[in-house]
This record gives sequence, structure tokens and C-alpha cells, in this order.
Amino acid sequence: MSRISSFFFWVPNTITAMNLVCGSLSVFFAVDGQLGWASVFIFAAAIFDFMDGFSARLLKAYSAIGKELDSLADLVSFGLAPAAIVFTMLELTLFGKNQPIQDIEANWSQWIVLYTSLVIPVAGAFRLAKFNTDDRQSEQFLGMPIPANAIFFASLGLILELGTKQSIVPIILNKYVLLSAVFICAFLMVSELPMFNLKFKNLKLKENALRYFFLATTLLMLVFLQLYALPLIIIWYVLLSGISYLTGIK
Repeated sequence: MSRISSFFFWVPNTITAMNLVCGSLSVFFAVDGQLGWASVFIFAAAIFDFMDGFSARLLKAYSAIGKELDSLADLVSFGLAPAAIVFTMLELTLFGKNQPIQDIEANWSQWIVLYTSLVIPVAGAFRLAKFNTDDRQSEQFLGMPIPANAIFFASLGLILELGTKQSIVPIILNKYVLLSAVFICAFLMVSELPMFNLKFKNLKLKENALRYFFLATTLLMLVFLQLYALPLIIIWYVLLSGISYLTGIK
């Protein structure tokens, strides 16, 4: 292998490593109660996750190591990191404050609630394992992609930190809302529900009508709802995928 070919080989892997670094930083900040920074690093990880795949296709630098590294990075950035955010949000919900785990004084039912956040990385691991071994997902996803799961919970963290509408806070910091979101997202990740991907093979309207429609509605939501649009965009993606599946619209 030439030096140039070797360099191209490591470009996507280096980008994937940055995904992992951002995911790890997100966990650190979430455990420390800094939900805003934790959420920002998940979004940064999502950007690197897109860029590593893009660079691998552009440079034709595919490898078995890269595939495995990508899954490991995704499990941290989009499985463990959102779980840490949810753990802290549940902690705020139950006790009104963030504190070191050894200082938490909780009864057994409260511990169960807190550790329910671990359902997210477990479901995410199954999701990634399924994706890596399932040849039916070249054109579409079967189940919600794990980055979408992470972006949903990260957006809740951003709203808590940066949002100005205080009436939203009690809705997010509600034990039943958070637990429902955890189990619904976990179910969606391991489900067989077909979900469209956003990869454009060409720019033809007929072949990408659903993608263009989703992007247009997403832009409108961001313009009118700004920060509060972020979790709604993920919900809209799931609903639109379901509508596409039931109606046959591609």
C-alpha cells in the first residue's frame, strides 16, 4: 500500500475517533450536570459520524477496522452519552439537583428509575449489531437509527439549558415523560419499522420527493420554533417514515 493510499485509509478512521472523543466528552459533562455542553458534544459527534462515512465514500477508503470502529464510537456517542443525559435529567426530576452518584440518597424504586436510562445503550447496541449484520438496510433503515435517538435526548438537554420558555421545563423534567421517551426510543431502535435515510444518490425530485419534503418541513420548523423544533424534528422523522411505509410513498 502506497503512502498516499495509507493516508486516505486513516482519514475516515481519524474522523471516527473524533466522534468517539466527542461522545466521551458528552458523558463527562452529563455526569457533571452540564447538560448543555453534553448535548453540544453529541451534535458534534453526529457531524463527525456523517463526515467519516462521507470521506470513506469520497476516498474509497473502506475497511473492516473502520466499520467496527464506527460502531464502537456510535455506541458511546449515541448510546451511552444520551443515557448519561437522561440519568442526570431523572436525577433533577427526582431530587431537584445533580450530585455525585455516591452521594445520592435514593430508595430502591428511585434507583430503578435512574438506572432505566441504561436501556438506551443496551437497545443501541442491539440496533448497531443488527445494522452490521443485516443486508436489508442498504436502501433504508429498519428501526430508528441510533444517532436520531441521541439527537432527541440531546435536544431536550439543550432546551433545559438554553430555552427561555420555563413552562417547558416541567414537561421535560417529568419522570413519566422521560421513562416513556426511553422505552419508546429503545423500542423504535430495535423494531422492524422501515425508516428512510437521507442519503441522496442524485438530485432528481421524483426519486427524492420524501427527502426533499422532510428537509423543507424541517427548515420551516427550525425557522418558526427554533431550539424547540429539535426534538419535534426527530418525532416528525419517525411519523413520516411510518406514513411512507403505510402509503408506499418513497
